[in-house]
Amino acid sequence: MPVALNKIAARGIGKLASPVQHGLALSNGSRSRALNTTANTSKASNASKANSSTSPTAVRSVSGKSNMSTQQFKYRDPIVFNARDKHTGTVIMLHGLGDSGDGWAPVGAEWAPELRHVKFVFPHAPNRPISVNFGMRMPGWYDIASLEDIDQKEDKDGLHESKRYIEELIDKEIAGGLPSERVVVAGFSQGGAVALMALRSEHKLAGVIGLSTYLPLRKEPPLVSEANMKTPIFQAHGDADYTVEYKFGVNTYNMLKELGANITFKTYNGMAHGAVPQEIADVGAFLKKVLPPQ
Repeated sequence: MPVALNKIAARGIGKLASPVQHGLALSNGSRSRALNTTANTSKASNASKANSSTSPTAVRSVSGKSNMSTQQFKYRDPIVFNARDKHTGTVIMLHGLGDSGDGWAPVGAEWAPELRHVKFVFPHAPNRPISVNFGMRMPGWYDIASLEDIDQKEDKDGLHESKRYIEELIDKEIAGGLPSERVVVAGFSQGGAVALMALRSEHKLAGVIGLSTYLPLRKEPPLVSEANMKTPIFQAHGDADYTVEYKFGVNTYNMLKELGANITFKTYNGMAHGAVPQEIADVGAFLKKVLPPQ
């Protein structure tokens, strides 16, 4: 069930003995508040229905030599909050493992009043077997074998398929008349890893956001395309995160910085694998900076 703090809604984190959900846990200091967000969820659901033609729903076939065999994935239409004024920017926000676009959609409602020219897109990951969760099927952008060793059996095929799908969403924005330089790709946890994969795109982006995440496929260059070497990157991590460990975030920042990427890293003291209001506010400030009105 979604939980909320100050109208910010997302999924909680389960134990590995049950279906893993490390979508998002929101905390206020040392306390977590679980509130009823039926109204927010209903609003997001209605937005999704109203914009059901925004993104393709398709079956994809993926095959390769990774730990994932040939599979077919069906993508539901994303939740979309259209721009309130003339549309001159788009944010694509990717949720974490076990979550859905519904988990982060209310956060878009928090950002929207000060970004009236921006459209917010919240895709849903397809269901797939997740190795770290005993092979049980759940929403995921790629398979993951270990939370302790993120290099263990990386799902190369799944990561590239998710990158391909995000590129498809970007292409749809371009086809609608919006240049790629006005698109931000953002994500939390597993979704953040896919957002960082977007740095490899040949489309120049307005910005990339990675929250409580890490850089996947680090041994497979180029990690950043020439088109996105100067693209602003906002990376954030809690120093009390024991799901995607804080050191993975720091290592990601250091690696991208050494490559010459235009990256900013923020640490949130005491934050576990989740988000706090200050981080949400900081992301909003970053979006206003990279997507100013036109």
